[in-house]
Amino acid sequence: MGTRESVHCQPCRALPVPLRTDLLRNSSYRLFGAEPTTEHPEAPFWGHFWLCWWLTALSTPILWQMEYFGQISIGTPPQNFTVVFDTGSSNLWVPSVYCVSKACAKHSRFHPTQSSTYKVIGTPFSIQYGTGSMTGIIGSDQVAVSDVWGLIVSNQQFAESISEPGKAFLDADFDGILGLAYPSLAVDGVTPVFDNMMAQNLVELPIFSVYMSSNPDSPQGGELLFGGFDTSRFTGTLNWVPVTQQGYWQIHIQLGGTVTFCANGCQAIVDTGTSLIAGPTKDIKELQNLIGAHLLVSQYAVECSSLDVMLIPGFPLLLPQESGDGITFCISGFQGNDVPPPTGPLWILGDVFIRQFYSVFDRGNNLVGLAPAVP
Repeated sequence: MGTRESVHCQPCRALPVPLRTDLLRNSSYRLFGAEPTTEHPEAPFWGHFWLCWWLTALSTPILWQMEYFGQISIGTPPQNFTVVFDTGSSNLWVPSVYCVSKACAKHSRFHPTQSSTYKVIGTPFSIQYGTGSMTGIIGSDQVAVSDVWGLIVSNQQFAESISEPGKAFLDADFDGILGLAYPSLAVDGVTPVFDNMMAQNLVELPIFSVYMSSNPDSPQGGELLFGGFDTSRFTGTLNWVPVTQQGYWQIHIQLGGTVTFCANGCQAIVDTGTSLIAGPTKDIKELQNLIGAHLLVSQYAVECSSLDVMLIPGFPLLLPQESGDGITFCISGFQGNDVPPPTGPLWILGDVFIRQFYSVFDRGNNLVGLAPAVP
């Protein structure tokens, strides 16, 4: 696709949401189950894995150990929550004060009786996860996403978590998740937050953009911008790639170099809710071998000078190996993850990818815009 620089955040009324980072004590990446949940056949399975750090040869933090959060508020008066803004799902949920799980006790919880604008919907809500499940009920209230322009979404339906068994959210540094994918992924047919923003004319343009800083010492970990994009956050021009399926933010990619897989291109999703770059296990193993990565404890290490090229039509992208300045060996940011048909096989371009490339999500034209991010 060509460039389209006429759309940007000036003079648009773009609404910024600062993102902060923390080093991961654990990390989640998306797993797609072969058997969907009985309650919601289209709901994706999620998985959870524990990272075992091998840091003795590294003098700076490994950058893909960062996760990104932002703050929202729900209700009147506002109740604050830290959420992951997730382009790989479509529902908003936060813990309820009535939740009985240990995970909820360690996080901010929503008190419906303390909000004058809350409305009971009462529809049961359930998603199956790789290490447990999250169940709750649907309610409705106003949701504030950006303080800059007083961005308040009215009558937003969201899930109040009643049960979060297992370890998936026990030690998470966020309270809940705000999904930014297409409505077709929404459990219970709930209208996603961004769709309500567009319907209520809260954004001038039907796009949002994500910047994730690669500097672990930066006071601001990144920025989510509703209604436009910020040209100061990237270099060159945005390259626009068509969305191939309107569920996830799914695009077509090609791998260059000497790899034997993905010869005719592959499907991938740009996913802010995943830490790594994930792909079919056999392909990831070939890629690790190609870049000279060696297994150390539970992760692969590679010489930082080793690079391969991923091609998104019309735009060559370097696959990133994460490191700090002056580090000879880096930890590979690739992870095997087999997505079964009919959804898969599928590559997942997570935060290690988005830190390299400023990402714009255009709902009006069903495009993803990518450009090299400013460090």
